[in-house]
Amino acid sequence: MLQQPQHSNDLARLPAKPVDRIIEPLARFLRIEAASGFLLLFATCLALALANSPLANAFLGLWKTPFGLTFGTFEMNHSLRHWINDGLMAIFFFVVGLEVKRELVLGELRDMRTAALPIIAAAGGMVVPATLYLAGQLGQPGERGWGIPMATDIAFVVGCLAVLGTRVPQGLRIVLLSLAIADDVGAILVIAIGYTSHINLAALFLGLLGLGVVRGLARLGVRSVPIYCIVGTVIWLAFHASGVHATIAGVILGLLTPAHVWVSAGRLHAIVQQFTAYVEGERWSNEGKNHAALRDIQVAAREILSPLERLETALHPWVSFVIMPLFALANAGVSINLTDFREPVAVAVMVGLGVGKPVGIVSFSWLAVRLGIAKLPEGVNWSILTAGGILAGIGFTMALFIAGLALEGVLLNAAKVGILSGSALSAVIGTLLLFWLLPRPVSSAKCTT
Repeated sequence: MLQQPQHSNDLARLPAKPVDRIIEPLARFLRIEAASGFLLLFATCLALALANSPLANAFLGLWKTPFGLTFGTFEMNHSLRHWINDGLMAIFFFVVGLEVKRELVLGELRDMRTAALPIIAAAGGMVVPATLYLAGQLGQPGERGWGIPMATDIAFVVGCLAVLGTRVPQGLRIVLLSLAIADDVGAILVIAIGYTSHINLAALFLGLLGLGVVRGLARLGVRSVPIYCIVGTVIWLAFHASGVHATIAGVILGLLTPAHVWVSAGRLHAIVQQFTAYVEGERWSNEGKNHAALRDIQVAAREILSPLERLETALHPWVSFVIMPLFALANAGVSINLTDFREPVAVAVMVGLGVGKPVGIVSFSWLAVRLGIAKLPEGVNWSILTAGGILAGIGFTMALFIAGLALEGVLLNAAKVGILSGSALSAVIGTLLLFWLLPRPVSSAKCTT
């Protein structure tokens, strides 16, 4: 049998670069599903360690460092933490918007019967924790923190599921991840409705007008990412000035991103064939046509992926491995004393995450199944769903974000203690329960006689 020459296979790949020896191992690490959760955990532990060390004043003071932009009469001057929470986190929320759009158009949430269980479970996982929190804080100074225990942190949940490996049923994985996405939608609504005040209508109108421009550009077929980045920056500035939290702009822009491809696989194949015939002929000498043919190949190769898929693929590593760890470093650093665990706000958050989440998820799911609206996925029983509900009590990123909007000073410090301890307990208990409840993997080795 004839073998294809090795040099032919080499020509089918891009030339190797010395830097690939560094980039390829890093790229493999970034593709590991749980890697972002482990890095986020490391950043959290580092922030806690530094905040409770002799370097605490320098570390906590770093995030208060003023940083500003001045352009003529325009000036924006905020702390480093503010730029992370309102600026970089807008990119995080943009990716959340992309994920929600993907799930609604192409994923598990596109079919309402399939989506019924995680959506209803997510509703229970938001209503019950908020109710338990308010039961202890209604009329108290910490009342505004009712939204803190409502969301699930998808990065940490994925990390915990990765520890259990193939033992996790696909149905449970889909329910928890879809639930976390639905939770994010709920948390976004909470931020937009519950933590917005002093609306500047002129700035809000400018932001909404910018969103209309984005929609119009998309309908006209404009595909240039830099143009959308410029318009998106103007929208972010308008929302920032309006009083509506600027990260909401990121979510809306994510939801407006097209989820369907512009160039089909068949069209790309035809363009490549035409280009191949052109190269093999005698017309390659015309420089203008050379560039035009190469440009067609470049555009077609890019547009065979939808804008949503391209942007999500490009931004996800930056969000997971840069923005979220930076957010954790800037917000998870809290000086902890044993008395902090007895603070009413801390207790309310811990109860909301550790008790409210599983109770809300399981009770609402049971009601949905009993009414015939939804059914448990294959491989998932009520015990496993309860363990998954406990795992969903990891509320780290969004909980810290909402806490920063709702509270300040001593109350904020207590809320962070409640978030960190409640999330840690949920992660440990949920993972251990799943480890105990899930069947052990069957060895593929067979005994022979």
